[in-house]
Parts: sequence; structure tokens; C-alpha cells
Amino acid sequence: MNYVPQGGTERVVDDGEFVFASVHLDHGHINGQTKGLIQAGGVLKSVYDPDPEKIAAFLERFPEARPATSLDEILDDDSIHLVAAAAIPCDRGPIGVKVMDAGKDYFTDKAPFTTMNQLADARDAVARTGRKCFVYFGERLHNESAWHAGELIRDGAIGRVLQVVGLAPRRLSKATRPDWFFRKQQYGGILTDIASHQFEQFLHYTAARDATVNFARVANFANADTPELEDFGEASLTMDNGASCYLRVDWFTPSGQSTWGDGRTFVLGDRGSMELRKYTDVARDPTGDIIFISDSDGEREIPCSGKVGFPFFGQLILDVLNRTEVAMVQEHAFMAAELSLRAQAMADA
Repeated sequence: MNYVPQGGTERVVDDGEFVFASVHLDHGHINGQTKGLIQAGGVLKSVYDPDPEKIAAFLERFPEARPATSLDEILDDDSIHLVAAAAIPCDRGPIGVKVMDAGKDYFTDKAPFTTMNQLADARDAVARTGRKCFVYFGERLHNESAWHAGELIRDGAIGRVLQVVGLAPRRLSKATRPDWFFRKQQYGGILTDIASHQFEQFLHYTAARDATVNFARVANFANADTPELEDFGEASLTMDNGASCYLRVDWFTPSGQSTWGDGRTFVLGDRGSMELRKYTDVARDPTGDIIFISDSDGEREIPCSGKVGFPFFGQLILDVLNRTEVAMVQEHAFMAAELSLRAQAMADA
């Protein structure tokens, strides 16, 4: 929940060219969102949350921020280009509409929406205002191996992508979680929430624009005391270009694991395959950020930590300033969310 990747991000603007604010600090991902923008040259001007304790903790990390008395105070500040937020998931969509209606771009933690109506409202707000709604899919955007894998696939390293398998276990750390984490109406379900990372990667790695959800399942296997928590989820998809995808997400990372989750992605191409060990290489290297590739030339290991950086944040800043779509095409972000909502609905049914 409080994972903030270490590593460099190239500055793309001079001081003062891009100004942003961070608001609604309900999830620790706001720290990664904020740090990435600062490293790319952004100036953090303001912070807002109704809870003074959250503000105080945030200011320990980012003392340059000026506390605001309300979200409206930030929205009325013409110098602020973008608002970053990590609200309770069910609130992220409505906050984004308010931000965009105020003439600012929005950068929300995943999952951006918990209902199809919220997604429809955001699509309408983007069309109506011309503003942007970026989503922090940190498993790819803030992970060097996951980002570099996309570059390799784009350059044809393994040929046409035929299948992607995403495995994303996490440590529950139950005693540290807020109340909303255990209320399905607020977090949206495990496929809506943490599996949104995998749906986004499926679209990116296969270069698809849509998909059919073939199968989806959720369960609460081991947490009867919190019945609305889903601790296991899986789904199978066929992408609109024929690629096959499967994901498993869960809250069963054991306490003895060296990291919070042994996240892995397997990509099969028609000329090779790759495996991403994102956060650890079990019993071998706790650093993670490793890609293994097999192709007609043999086998090779590509260490990525400290070598790739996080280009997404600089691209985001330039997209805001130049009104381009390099960091993330808007419909790509919305479709990743839509697939997660469709899969959750199938599992719930």
C-alpha cells in the first residue's frame, strides 16, 4: 500500500513550468504518484485532505507542499495544471469529474472507477471539457522491468504476442488496512481493484483495444471475519486481435516472503517468450526488476533496476502541457477500467 519505487526519472521541464497538487490521500500510492511527477520536474504546490493526520504524514515526505483548506481552493488556483489523487476507490471517479469540470487534468490512482456509471460520467467529462484523466497503473508505469518489456515487445523482440499471463499476489497486512478496504461498495471488488493493473498490461502488451471476458471468478477463501473482502480472483480474456490472456490476483503473499508480492508476467510470442520478475527473484535476488527472454538466439537475462527509469511521468507532464497522448491514450485507460468492471460483474453474477 505504501510502495514507492526508487529510481530516477528524467526531468522534462524547468522549475515552475508544470505545477500540480495532491489531494485525497487515502491510499499510499499518492506518494509514488507525487514523487514521480516531482522527479520529472513538476512543482508540488498544494495538498488537501480532510484528515489532518494524513496531511501531516504527507508533509513529512513532501514538506514543500502548502496545505489547502479545501479541494475547491485548489481547483480555483489557476497556476495548477493537474490534480493527483488517491481517494477511496468509490470516490475517485466523481472527484475526477469535478477536477476536469474545473478545467484541470486529473491523475488518479487505480482503480479509477467502481461502477460503469462512473466510467460513463468520466468519458463524458473528457469529451465535454477536453481535459485528461490519467490513471496510475503502477505495476507497469512505475516498474522498470514492466516498462522495458513493453519497449522490447514493441520492437519485435518476441514477435507477435499470442498470450499474456499475469500473476499478482499481495501481502494482506490486515491490521494496517483502513475500514474501506473491507467494504466492497467502497473498494469495488478484487477484479475491479488490483486486477485493473493486469487488464491494463494485457491491452498494452498485446496492442489490443478491447477484449471479451470469457471467465471470471472471485472468492473469500481465508478471511471469514471480513466477509466483503475478496482474497482471490481470476479471469480469462480473448483480446480483439485474438491474443489470449489470464490473470490471478490474491492476498496470500506469506509473511516470510522478502517483498510484498511476487508479481510475475509471462508473455508468449510467435518468435520467443519472456518472463518478468517484477519485485523479487525468489531466493535469489530481492531486487527484482528482471526480464528473462528465450528466442532463436538463446536465453538471456536483462536486469532493469536503475537502468530504465520511469519515462511515464515525464510523458504525462508533456502531454498536459502540449495536449498530446504519448504517456497513455485516453481510451486505453478507460478500456482497462471497463474490462475490470466487466470481469467483476461476471464474477459477481
